Amino acid sequence: MVSKRSKIYTDFGNEIKGFREKAGFSQSELAEKAGISANYYARVERGEENPTYSTIHKIVKALGEDHITIR
Repeated sequence: MVSKRSKIYTDFGNEIKGFREKAGFSQSELAEKAGISANYYARVERGEENPTYSTIHKIVKALGEDHITIR
């Protein structure tokens, strides 16, 4: 059984992946633009990390999105 917390991380990772792909970035390109490790970013997309608000802000800023709604 998947915990509620794990599902939130996985859902967030899937949403961010979709935005990244729509923007045309590879994981490493977006990570570099956001100023975070490519390995860490990949773990965020897989739902293996709980990124801080600061990290989420860096990712959103790197995507060039003013507002992202996570379902």
